[in-house]
Amino acid sequence: MPDESASMNPRDLEEAFSLFTAASRQLSDAYADLQQQVEFLTTQLEIANGNLRRELEEKAALSRRLAHLLACLPAGVVELEADGTIFALNPAATELLAPLTVGENWHRFLSDKLQSTPVTDIWVYPRAQGALRLSMVESDMPEEDRRILLVHDLTASWALEQALTQHKRLASMGEMAAGLAHQLRTPLATALLYAGHLSRAELAEADRIKFGEKTTARLRHLETLIQNMLRFVRGQDMSLEPVGLVATVTEAAQTLQPQMDIRHLRLSLKLPEDEILILANRKELLGVILNLLDNAMLASVDDSEIGLSLERVGDNAFLRVSDAGCGMSAQVQARLFEPFFTTRKEGTGLGLAIVRNLITHWHGDVEVRSAPGEGSVFTLRLPARRDPTNV
Repeated sequence: MPDESASMNPRDLEEAFSLFTAASRQLSDAYADLQQQVEFLTTQLEIANGNLRRELEEKAALSRRLAHLLACLPAGVVELEADGTIFALNPAATELLAPLTVGENWHRFLSDKLQSTPVTDIWVYPRAQGALRLSMVESDMPEEDRRILLVHDLTASWALEQALTQHKRLASMGEMAAGLAHQLRTPLATALLYAGHLSRAELAEADRIKFGEKTTARLRHLETLIQNMLRFVRGQDMSLEPVGLVATVTEAAQTLQPQMDIRHLRLSLKLPEDEILILANRKELLGVILNLLDNAMLASVDDSEIGLSLERVGDNAFLRVSDAGCGMSAQVQARLFEPFFTTRKEGTGLGLAIVRNLITHWHGDVEVRSAPGEGSVFTLRLPARRDPTNV
């Protein structure tokens, strides 16, 4: 067999070796470049892994802090599933809502164990060791089909509020006693004067009847003062029940309609079709509305209009009584609800004080808007019951 290498041209061999050398150099350069890329990617991976470990450590630390915060938080935190199942409880919630545990249905526990109050989101939890007054507010968890329930124990602050209210009432009673003595002095002296005339033997029968009627009128005025005082003092002790505002307002309007007709007063009545229930005392609520309507009548001139409207806005009912009468100055409005303050000669000065006491006890408020010569508008706000069928 002939030798091919011997027959190959030296120039071809030299060219082949040159090509081999160039290819080897290219492979070496590519390997070196690849090695640099591997080293660079390894460095980047180590940096990324370091950042990831740092983020994981930070998240773990944040999780530990949040867990510690939830454990130490004095307020209760309850995590609820979409169907109301308890998913998690922090220690405060476990203590406040015991024996509630994970896995129970929150809505069933709410209806069976807790009692609603006239104030929205405030509930009473009767327990053997003492009832708790709890504030509970729900909020949705972003991007999750769960809700968070925050539970705050208001028992201590509520007790302080009651003590403060009692202190204010005692202070008001002191002022009331002084005012009552002043209010009683004049009608009592007048009644004694008329009674003294009755003992005169020479008094004519017609004069005896006249003085007797005047004595009786003064004594009835005294009785009214004393009754109003008792209502002012005992008004908050009345038993509470669900009361229909629409029905009560209608009854008050019908009661005073004959008196309005005598003076040609027009009553503009605006009531909703659906009943609005509040927690109050029906007799006292009727008296509150009658008092405001009577004040509107006394402030109005004959042949004018009195407005009486009722509406529900959210969880509150608003009752407004308006007149186009003489109005009041800012100074009178500032003292309008003070016991024994009155601008009328025959007034007792307790009517609006009683109104404010009752409305405050029913967790509402009363305000007046008036100006001289522009009439007055009294507005009552009262919490409406959330479930009108739960009578």
